[in-house]
Amino acid sequence: MGVLKRCFVGSVFSVLGIAAALCAADHANPPDVSRALNVSAEIRDRDGHLLRPFLTADGAWRLSTSAEDVSPRYLAILKTYEDQRFEDHWGIDPLAVARASGQWVRDGRVISGASTITMQVARLIGPRHKRGLATKIEQAARAMQLELRYSKSEILGMYLTLAPFGGNIEGVRAASYAYFGKEPNTLTLGEAALLVALPQSPERARPDRNPKMAATARDKVLARLAERAALPADEAAEARRTPIPALRLPVPLDAPHLADDLHKLNPQAPRIDTALDGSLQKAAQSLALREMLTQGDGANLAIVAVNNQTRDVLAYIGGGDYWGVAGHVDLANAYRSPGSALKPFIYGMAFDDLALHPATIMEDAPTMFGDYAPKNFDGDFFGQVSAKDALRMSLNVPAVMVLERVGPVRFTMALENAGARIAFPTKDTVASLPVALGGLGIRLSDMAMLYAGLAEGGEAKPLRFVKGAPEGKSVRLFGPAADFYLHDILVGAALPDGWAMGQGLKRPREIGFKTGTAYGYRDAWAMGFSNDYTVGVWVGRADGAPRADRLGRNDAAPILLKMFDLLPPDKRVAAPAPRDAILANNADALPMSLRHFTREAANAASPQPVRPPAIAFPPDGAVVSMASPKDSVHNIALKANGGRSPFTWMVNGSLLGSFDRYADTQFTPDGEGFARITVIDADGNSATSKVKFKKPKS
Repeated sequence: MGVLKRCFVGSVFSVLGIAAALCAADHANPPDVSRALNVSAEIRDRDGHLLRPFLTADGAWRLSTSAEDVSPRYLAILKTYEDQRFEDHWGIDPLAVARASGQWVRDGRVISGASTITMQVARLIGPRHKRGLATKIEQAARAMQLELRYSKSEILGMYLTLAPFGGNIEGVRAASYAYFGKEPNTLTLGEAALLVALPQSPERARPDRNPKMAATARDKVLARLAERAALPADEAAEARRTPIPALRLPVPLDAPHLADDLHKLNPQAPRIDTALDGSLQKAAQSLALREMLTQGDGANLAIVAVNNQTRDVLAYIGGGDYWGVAGHVDLANAYRSPGSALKPFIYGMAFDDLALHPATIMEDAPTMFGDYAPKNFDGDFFGQVSAKDALRMSLNVPAVMVLERVGPVRFTMALENAGARIAFPTKDTVASLPVALGGLGIRLSDMAMLYAGLAEGGEAKPLRFVKGAPEGKSVRLFGPAADFYLHDILVGAALPDGWAMGQGLKRPREIGFKTGTAYGYRDAWAMGFSNDYTVGVWVGRADGAPRADRLGRNDAAPILLKMFDLLPPDKRVAAPAPRDAILANNADALPMSLRHFTREAANAASPQPVRPPAIAFPPDGAVVSMASPKDSVHNIALKANGGRSPFTWMVNGSLLGSFDRYADTQFTPDGEGFARITVIDADGNSATSKVKFKKPKS
């Protein structure tokens, strides 16, 4: 008994020692599953449908896939064919090993393998080795490690993500898109059998290169299922008649420009759910491609559609052909001249100031603004017109008069404060009166943001490109009364040629819109809104080349109306007139001060010419000594000569305010360093000085 007892105790300690050694080895060398986590970044629509994936760092289309992403029938076929006892074993199937070993001993060659799905995952996550017994033993050990660390569902997800399907296609979702153009949750029996078969010989049985071998591999799977009574014979026969795909399809490429932008902003995000409506996005892409082909002369286009209430971007077209000339340029995110498309906001601010009413009479006649003499598009002048007609007809002299009253610097800063990004030719360029006719650069996406604010009572908010993004800060452009006036004016705008009859009379919703054409016909715009939606359209060449006689009214407005036809019906009705709105149809019904709009006497042309402003202090190039370091405040006086009051001062692009010539204008520098100081007079003339602030030595 003593000998047996010692043998038993020795055996126990030996087993424990082996177990301890295995545990130590497992802890020191865990399985590396990083390859299963290195998946293609995905951009999806608001409902979770794939818009565009991106290649992984190692150049693969490897879409993250879980068991919930594929059809239950595919999973049943996979387990029946590859690993019948997947749910029960610990990474190694002893029965399969015994069967394969017996066949090898009996026939002297491999008849069937014993690899489980877990062992295949172990092979897929590790470095490539030559086939052999040692490799199989290593994979078996790795399989047991995986089973200890991960659930069956997680292991199955790794297989579904990493299984090879030929070329750089990895995973069932990528393969389903490549060969069938759809997600794998709708696979037919024949399609599912093919995808179960392909990982056994992914290169030799690629359906796009060797359809006969692909069919043979699929039929082998179907035959095995029938043998095991997992599939009725008639269903197997029908599945064998399923055509083998002859081509490898491209991966989805919807909203490619927005997908690029979002991926660059967050390149590490494995998935980004956008606010886009996938069906609407596809319809908008088809519309854009059709319309681009009708333009000729190398023109392209961009479209943005927005839900007014949520500010969600529902469709985003950065260009009509992503693979065409300059196709990767996001034209919805490019700075282009808006022409007259910003005029409604100039009028809106004047309405809000009670300087103007839609019924106010204005003078459309040759007018000098300093040395600036704007003309209408056709060169004609219309004499006395109401402000409503001046805006609807997009007359230039009245718009410049209104901007003169509002102030070009104030106007552009209001747009920027609302979130629009404005571009000028140089950093030193300041806003002046030509802004009224498109003398700046702005992006289509920002124009859509501004018009969505016009559609929602005059309150601008940032657009939401990502689903569930926090609501942005609201900025009021103008009050409800001014916004009501603009609605009435723009909804009454005449439709473009060819839309006034038939189709134009049957429009399902009221659309307010404004068009714009940039100098030299380089940019054609149409911006419009209904009760629920805002749409912006830009048409032009990506290189900014002129397009003779191409107008926003004729080129962009028809596309805008067609885009509205793709949107769902509006659910909301127009808001009633606010209580402070003056409901007058003619100037005689207005208060005396609003009946006629005239230029302020201080701004009107005078017999005596006025020299442009010049900065008297601090002069250009000066080194300005600040107060003693002991002082808490370092005020610098700003002075200007010439020009016409009031003067607007800016430092490094930030507004200080507007002041009379003799007002005490003070500036407090943040500290030592260079600064750019600009003054703009009432006529829009400006001067700039670049100076350096320096503290005196203590």
